[in-house]
Amino acid sequence: MTFRVVIPARLKSSRLPDKPLLDLGGKPMVVRVCERAQRSGADTIVVATDSRDVRDAVREAGFDVCMTREDHPSGTDRIAEVCDHFGWSDETVVVNVQGDEPFIPPELIDQAAHQLVDSGADMATLAHAIHDAGELFNPNICKVVMKANADALYFSRAPIPFARDEFSPVWQQGSHPQALPTSGFACYRHIGLYAYRRRFLRDYASLAPSPLESIEALEQLRALWHGYRISVAVTETLPPAGVDTPDDAARAQRVFAEQFAALRIDPQS
Repeated sequence: MTFRVVIPARLKSSRLPDKPLLDLGGKPMVVRVCERAQRSGADTIVVATDSRDVRDAVREAGFDVCMTREDHPSGTDRIAEVCDHFGWSDETVVVNVQGDEPFIPPELIDQAAHQLVDSGADMATLAHAIHDAGELFNPNICKVVMKANADALYFSRAPIPFARDEFSPVWQQGSHPQALPTSGFACYRHIGLYAYRRRFLRDYASLAPSPLESIEALEQLRALWHGYRISVAVTETLPPAGVDTPDDAARAQRVFAEQFAALRIDPQS
């Protein structure tokens, strides 16, 4: 099976300006993401951006880049423009790897692509079991509930599923439980990695944004709102956190500095 990786990298970020160009061990973060994707089974890697600075950094590192419009409402819309630019066929499998995931395990990229093909769904994504109540009730962590066939029922920043009998008494007191139910309860963190076929991306770009997409700030809800299937593979591998805030940036820089110090190598290599 062959597939392509597209990495959306928008320069403007309200929480972390110039995020794709963040220096991680002597290279921009977007280049570090490309290097992770390069270790997957992808036969093509393209960065999609609206920034000339990002374009120049990516090209200097030897990776392909596609300049896209500035007004795309989501990374998926940006990827649809890339497909148009290169004239990829309707059956082309495309994996969306976020440009702020410099630690993404390459095997998860492969898993998303295979889940799409094996399921026959319109989209595929990944999830990881949640075992900590704090994570379930954290609005910064997206959760997903699935059908028996592993298709997504819904994605939310809210704690779903909500165990009425166990959670309600504490919830009504303005807090959240300190532990999850011990039996018969499963909840999953959504991992923001997506695979699609080109034909779906053409449809997606023409769909009106859904109210739920805007309320939850989750672009995948547009597909569910309009009746498309999203297949979810549960993985045992939880990727390290991405880079969204200045604190995340400092953490990522420390990780790269420690890696290079341990290996005693030049970070530019």
